[in-house]
Amino acid sequence: MTKTELQREAQTLCDKSFTLTDPSNKYTAWSSVSTLIQKELVLKTHSPARYSLTDKGLLLAQRLEAAEEVLEDNNGSASHGCTTASEEDQEDLDEPHRENTLNVLAPSRTTVSLPFSAISSRQSREDPVLSSYNHVPDFTLRPGQFNVILCVDFIETTGGAAHKKQELVSELKRNGVNFDVRKLHIGDFLWIAQEKVQPVAGQLRMPQARELVLDYIIERKRMDDLCGSIIDGRFREQKFRLKRCGLLHPIYLVEDYGAAQHLSIPESTLQQAIVNTQVVDGFFIKRTKDVRESAAYLTIMTRHLQTMYLNKTLLSCTKEEASKCNRVFQHEDQSCILLEFRDFNEGAMKNKAQTVKEVFARQLMQISGVSGEKAAAILERYSTPFSLFAAYESCTSTEEREKLLSSVKCGKLQRNLGPVLSKTISQLYCSKEALS
Repeated sequence: MTKTELQREAQTLCDKSFTLTDPSNKYTAWSSVSTLIQKELVLKTHSPARYSLTDKGLLLAQRLEAAEEVLEDNNGSASHGCTTASEEDQEDLDEPHRENTLNVLAPSRTTVSLPFSAISSRQSREDPVLSSYNHVPDFTLRPGQFNVILCVDFIETTGGAAHKKQELVSELKRNGVNFDVRKLHIGDFLWIAQEKVQPVAGQLRMPQARELVLDYIIERKRMDDLCGSIIDGRFREQKFRLKRCGLLHPIYLVEDYGAAQHLSIPESTLQQAIVNTQVVDGFFIKRTKDVRESAAYLTIMTRHLQTMYLNKTLLSCTKEEASKCNRVFQHEDQSCILLEFRDFNEGAMKNKAQTVKEVFARQLMQISGVSGEKAAAILERYSTPFSLFAAYESCTSTEEREKLLSSVKCGKLQRNLGPVLSKTISQLYCSKEALS
């Protein structure tokens, strides 16, 4: 496991933070890993680092699990402790690491045995969001513990027509918007709930604030940029990535810029692309006439979200956990489940290692007529090129191959992919070049 993966999974079993230090010392629970490596319980390999259990570590883990099962069988009480390791395993632990290492080896019984919904059972019954969430959040931000901040991609403030981009920043400052310029791997604007932190006595730097990303993300397009992205294919790819990024409310901010008749695509084509983005792809479209009006919209949205989340309890989750629970947020809900900003932004990197499924999706979207929605529908049935090739090879005739994908359901209305597009895809994938 990578360091991030290991910290995320182990945090629920530890009553010390893996990332934040206590006011009384400079160590986190992660400091104990070096001791586990020295004891040959954990093996560190690769770069970036990956961690795995040694045979000795696996044996100790099995003993811990067995001891835990004995306690549950005998008593089941969360108040009883357990002997977690032999004296030989613990005898020469470094003193500064000792407390944290014991926390890793002997996790809190309450944390281990009770899911979050059980710990907050009363609140769960009152809140449908909590009732669907069976994971222990890495952290929770309660009302008054966070600020809602607009994040602006640094590309929106540098390069190109610098005076135009600085105009947006100036307007936001003039409107009194609390914003932060940073590198966003997807979208141009989004909002985060940033933890309020206080200086710690004896420490030079402020503690690192934890951040959750709200379910609203904006892709800004000027008409000339929209024209260029349609021509080079970026427009369809961006829509596909936005729909799969994990945020529930993607928004396209379309900004008029000069006369559309001077662009290389007819104005009617641009208008049709905008309508399709709203009606077919399901994005919310906001039209503005210039930079100043765009800044006004961002200002209003920021204040709206600050009011909306003011008295809510925010629970952190990973993208994998988010797919297993109800994240649809209603105004009357007491709490909501949000993605951690760091994991969200790292997961949205374009140049990160891609799975076969992700590459296959991008490949399908290069075919004329295959939108992100249609590609996703095909992937639900055939997740890899190999599985699609195998399905084509099992067909007994050319006509059967051409109709193989025609009944695939896609979109909100669950319409068939259709025989024409199915035939086009089959001809491409069943050609001699493809099969070779």
